[in-house]
Amino acid sequence: MINRIEIISRIPDTRARLKKNQLRHTNKNVEEVFLIDVYTIKKDLNENQLKQIATSLTNPVYQDFKINQPTLINKFSWGIETGFLPGVTDNVANTVKEIIKDQLKIEFTGDEGVFSSQLLLISGKLDEKQIEKIALGLINPLINRVHYKSQKNYLKDKGMDKIVPQVNLSSANQVDIIDLNISDEELTKIGKSGIKNKDGSSRGPLALDLSYMKEIKKHFNKLGRNPTDIELEAIAQTWSEHCHHTIFADPIDDIKDGLFNHFIKRATVEIRKKKGDGDLCTSVFTDNSGAFKFDKDTIISHKVETHNSPSALDPFGGSITGIVGVNRDAIGFDMGAKPILNYFGFCFADPNLKSPLFRD
Repeated sequence: MINRIEIISRIPDTRARLKKNQLRHTNKNVEEVFLIDVYTIKKDLNENQLKQIATSLTNPVYQDFKINQPTLINKFSWGIETGFLPGVTDNVANTVKEIIKDQLKIEFTGDEGVFSSQLLLISGKLDEKQIEKIALGLINPLINRVHYKSQKNYLKDKGMDKIVPQVNLSSANQVDIIDLNISDEELTKIGKSGIKNKDGSSRGPLALDLSYMKEIKKHFNKLGRNPTDIELEAIAQTWSEHCHHTIFADPIDDIKDGLFNHFIKRATVEIRKKKGDGDLCTSVFTDNSGAFKFDKDTIISHKVETHNSPSALDPFGGSITGIVGVNRDAIGFDMGAKPILNYFGFCFADPNLKSPLFRD
């Protein structure tokens, strides 16, 4: 059974006010915005259990909740709901799932799960074309889904739809063969838009430009076959900027060896040469992390990440990448290292500047 819990503030919600200001930049006809936090739970739960869950997610001082009922306000024109696409990590929902397990002493099995989303009830003289533009402006299509309803349909349907964004595989043994013996124009389309489904929709961008697609085609032609969809997606993932730093390492203008090799790696190599016997580094650019001598018996494994943390795309996941990625690589140095500490550096401007950074 699919259950839906909606939570709304009884007092002006700062997040709603920020959304209103954001949307009014897109369309001046937006008059008011109400923000509702939504938790969709795919699991058979009784009324008492659902009430316990809703209560634990609500601050009784200023919030109300609805269980399997739509939130109704006096005046609104459209409802727009945003959430994650199937397969995208939903950390808020994962936290709520842990709360439910601890609170009710139950387990989630099979395809049972929790999914978070946000519902905006918007008032103003807006037609469907305008709402569609507003809705698409609220999401990152790489990771988010969005749907909207007019007030009339919202009332008729008794709220928004109960959507469970899960990946459904029709057959675990079914793979698609992707024909790469096609024109450069078609190869470019696959690299940019992704593999096409049978209904014509796309599975999402592979972020592979024509030169990469041609190299993949060449490789599989040597093997005498075309790749499967899984093989092509796997190559796109491991050849991505995140994993391989393709842009960072590519030639740019007159820097033929790329930004990484020319500025970062070369500078480090030159400094180490100048230091000679005074060089404390024992491993640089060769293992999961670098390392330097601490004393005659000890080497320190040390790592920083190139990520923004939290990242703009996914604050939770971005932060986890920054923290866990660093720990993983430091621990994975050589035959294994023991973690000692994490540190956080916030750097700005020149540390030698004499001018005051803050008033007084």
